Amino acid sequence: MKLRSAIAAIGVLFAFAGQLGAADLLATEQPPSPPPEERGIWAAIAYSAPDGKYGFFWGAAKRQEAMDNALKHCERDKGGSCAVVTVFRNHRHWDDDDTTGFPYEHCGALAIGKKQGNRITPWSANSAATRKEAEDLALKACERSGAQCKVREWVCT
Repeated sequence: MKLRSAIAAIGVLFAFAGQLGAADLLATEQPPSPPPEERGIWAAIAYSAPDGKYGFFWGAAKRQEAMDNALKHCERDKGGSCAVVTVFRNHRHWDDDDTTGFPYEHCGALAIGKKQGNRITPWSANSAATRKEAEDLALKACERSGAQCKVREWVCT
């Protein structure tokens, strides 16, 4: 009888030990936490320098969504070498801070210069807190090449 009790006690210990081990494994092997949320309302401008085509998108919930849609609009306009040239975002709420260091700039602008012979057409894209600031920054950067530039696209979130 004592032998049976001893065997039963050992069996119970092994059963609990296995359950504790399984519980420990579950606790230590949690899936990695997702990256921090990118708060804000996102926008992007895409530009294809060789053919002067561009596209933009605003109102996206995620950065990548804004970039993908801006590229899509540029390509739909027959842009052959579309690339995202500026990405920016607006606050969803005034106290947004996702600690990514990515600034909250509400507006973006694309300035394109006049074609000068066989030279590459100058252009610039910038973002800032206001439409005027974004346009001024884009124009100044574009005109550093010596060309006359015009704002071809602007967007604010």
